[in-house]
Amino acid sequence: MKSLATDLKKKFTEKYSEKPTNNNSTKSTDINILLNRVKINQKRESRKKLYFSAAASAGLFLFGLVIF
Repeated sequence: MKSLATDLKKKFTEKYSEKPTNNNSTKSTDINILLNRVKINQKRESRKKLYFSAAASAGLFLFGLVIF
């Protein structure tokens, strides 16, 4: 009976215990994917700057119309 209890206990605790992972696996990255991601990010940043500049200019223009 004791061995059955220890087997059940071991079974339940295995679910919640950490399993060792293999961290020695090598990861490869494609330089073209990284370069394309950088280009896309640069385009997004330039668009954001353009939109912000347009919004700020429109705000100043409307503010000027209201005051004068």
